[in-house]
Amino acid sequence: MPGPGIARAIFEPMADQGLNVDMIVQNIGHDGSTDMSFTVERSNLARTARLLELLAGELGFEAVQTDDAVAKVSIVGEGIHNHPGFAAQMFGALADEGINISMISTSEIRITCIIAEERVDAAAKAIHRTFRLQEPEAVSDGQEVGAG
Repeated sequence: MPGPGIARAIFEPMADQGLNVDMIVQNIGHDGSTDMSFTVERSNLARTARLLELLAGELGFEAVQTDDAVAKVSIVGEGIHNHPGFAAQMFGALADEGINISMISTSEIRITCIIAEERVDAAAKAIHRTFRLQEPEAVSDGQEVGAG
């Protein structure tokens, strides 16, 4: 298992290069190996990969892998953390559409899943159906409102 400071050793040089990190997920396997996955803006992916390749030898990475064909889908709501079942419903909606989840991140107000970019429209429709959300409706003054 890596010692303290590995995350800093990865993300500090990225910050120094102006590379913003969004979602971070870290897993420690049964064999003691650690996987760290994170998202950056697509426009920064090549720069991030080059920097990580430079750090790989110094930090002992087994591999640096990138994927530029992913998208985020989220549900957001103030009460998510107080009501059981929202995550299960979201994951079920995606599973029923045959959509694989690559990463999951949660907070008190949001559940976000990383999925294949080509499936984002199907994912959005499935989530809308599951949570009984409707498309925005036009109102007389030209504003749009969501109903749900």
